[in-house]
Amino acid sequence: MPRSVVLLSGGMDSATCLAVARAAGNSCFALSFDYGQKHRAELDAAAHIARQMGATEHRVIRIDLAQLGGSALTDSAIAVPEAGGVGIPVTYVPARNTVFLSLGLAWAEVLAADSIYAGVNAVDYSGYPDCRPEYIAAFQLMANLATKRAVEGALLEIRTPLISLSKAAIVRLGNELKVDFSATVSCYSADFSGAACGHCDACELRRVGFAAAGIPDPTRYQF
Repeated sequence: MPRSVVLLSGGMDSATCLAVARAAGNSCFALSFDYGQKHRAELDAAAHIARQMGATEHRVIRIDLAQLGGSALTDSAIAVPEAGGVGIPVTYVPARNTVFLSLGLAWAEVLAADSIYAGVNAVDYSGYPDCRPEYIAAFQLMANLATKRAVEGALLEIRTPLISLSKAAIVRLGNELKVDFSATVSCYSADFSGAACGHCDACELRRVGFAAAGIPDPTRYQF
């Protein structure tokens, strides 16, 4: 069975990505990050999802990006906005996907995994530059230049099965693959139990996605 590292945040996109990787016949090694985010509910969700969906192993790596700040998700001095606004929003975490993919790449090399799955999305995303197809292509090129396995002929692929899907299409795909969306946490301001604020950009995208897909929204809200 081929091995894959799956980046698992605990949100609906990464859970669906894990389901896709499993359906493709991979032995899935889920990787989450405690990166100094303001709430830990998504990490609890990731652990639950990894168990529920039969990941071969689940690891959480600590990286304190809050020391650098610069994002509403990690910096206590920056409030989480209730709307995405124009341009790249303050919820963008500087270099986050580059850091996450790099650590995923290191684990993939140790595991002799052939691929890394990431649930990035370039359609219904909030303007993050590290979710674009050209970024993923550039990272894959770098990965196959920088690793011992690749230099010796075992190339690695960065797989982003959701990158061109709308949020509604992701909901439908996850529903087909039996993803328990009620266990996922997407909200930027979730409380300790994982209940969503219902107001932030992530909540709005999620709510609209379920509505457009014609599937009941199982999200728990704080109101």
